[in-house]
Amino acid sequence: MGPGEEDAVVGEELSEEEVSPDWTPQEKALHEAKMKAKAKRRLRRTSSRDSARESESTDCSAEPLSPRGRGNDRKSRMGKGRGLPKKGGAGGKGVWGAPGQVYTYQEPDARDPNYDESAQALLNELNLGSQKPGVPRLAVSLSMEGKASHRELTSRLLCDLLEKVLSEEDNAQAFNRLLTDLPDLILDTPEAPQMLGQFIARAVADHALPLDFVDRYKGRVDCEHARAALDRAAVLLRIKREIIRLDNVWGVGGGQRPVKHLIKEMNLLLQEFLLSGQVSEAERCLRDLEVPHFHHELVYEAVVLVLEGSAEGHVLMAVNLLKALWESGLITLDQMNRGFQRVYSELPDLTLDVPLAHSVMEKLVDLCYQEGVITQQLRDECPSRGRKRFVSEGDGGIIKQ
Repeated sequence: MGPGEEDAVVGEELSEEEVSPDWTPQEKALHEAKMKAKAKRRLRRTSSRDSARESESTDCSAEPLSPRGRGNDRKSRMGKGRGLPKKGGAGGKGVWGAPGQVYTYQEPDARDPNYDESAQALLNELNLGSQKPGVPRLAVSLSMEGKASHRELTSRLLCDLLEKVLSEEDNAQAFNRLLTDLPDLILDTPEAPQMLGQFIARAVADHALPLDFVDRYKGRVDCEHARAALDRAAVLLRIKREIIRLDNVWGVGGGQRPVKHLIKEMNLLLQEFLLSGQVSEAERCLRDLEVPHFHHELVYEAVVLVLEGSAEGHVLMAVNLLKALWESGLITLDQMNRGFQRVYSELPDLTLDVPLAHSVMEKLVDLCYQEGVITQQLRDECPSRGRKRFVSEGDGGIIKQ
C-alpha cells in the first residue's frame, strides 16, 4: 500500500472520530498511529477477499483434469509449445503420416551409417575412358579362382554390359591381355587356359566378342598356354556352331539342376569312391555340385548302397566317407540327420529285398556313433528288429516271431 493510500484512509478514520482539543501532542500522535494500523488491517482484509473471488472464478472456468484424462492430454509438460498435436497429428509410432502425403525417392546420404558406396557406384556412372577393358579383364581373372557358378555369372555380365558400358572391341582388348597374362594366371589356377578358352567361346557365341576373334590369332601365337586356350575355344565353337549361345559351357548351377540329375551324380560319386577309396576326390566332386541343401541325399544313397551291398568293406568305407565329410563341414548336422531318418522310414521296405538290412543298419549306426558322425539321439531312433529263429524244416522255413 502506497503512502497516498494510507493518508487517505487515515484521513477518513480521523474524520469519523473527532480529536479532542484537550489532547496533548503525544496523545494525538498515538491516536494517529492507531488509526493507521486500523486502516492497514482493513485494506489487507479487503485485498484477500478480492483475490479469493478471482481464484474461484478461474477455477470454475477451467475443467478439472483427472489422472486418466491427464495421460491423454497432448499439451506440453515442459511449458513450451502451443499444446497442438505433434506434427499436426501425422507423427507417432506406427502411423503412415498425414492424409494425402506422398513419399518420393530420397537420394542416399553418404553420411548415413548404412550407406554402401559399392552398391551406389554403377559402372555407367564412372568415367572409365580408356580403362574400360580393365573391367572384363578383372572380372574374368577373379572368376577363374571361384566356382563354375561364378564363371557363369561373369559370362552373363559380359553379355549384359555389351553396348551399355562395353563394346566388342573393349572385350577383345581385355581377352587379348588375358591371353598374355596366362603364364601368371596358371600359377594360381592351373586350369586357366581351358577356362579362358571357354570364356572366349561363350563370349563369341553371345556376340560379346567379334566373330573372327579366334581367327585373328591363327599362326601368330607363340605361348603354348595361349594356343591351348584358343584351341579350346575353336573346338567348342566348331561343335556348337549351330547353337546361338553356349549356355551350358559352365554347366548348370546346383540350384537349377533337376533332382534326378543330382541323384545320378551322387550315385556316380559313391560308385567311384567305392572303387578308388579316395576321400579327397569325393569331397571335391561334392563341392563342385554346389548343392549344400541336398547333401542329405548323399547320406541316404551311401547308407542304402551299404545295405544293398552288405559287404564288410563297404560298411567301413561308408563310415570313413561320412566321417570325412562331417569333419570337413560339407555335411551339416541337419543334413546328416535327414539322410539317416529317411533310411529309417524306408527300412521296412528295404528289408523285403535285403533280409539282413536291419542287422547291417544297426552295425553301421553303431560305427557312425563311435566315430562321432551321428548323435546318440539319432542312434537311439534306429528301428530295431527282435531276434528271429527258423522252426524245423517241416514247417517250410517259416520265420517264427
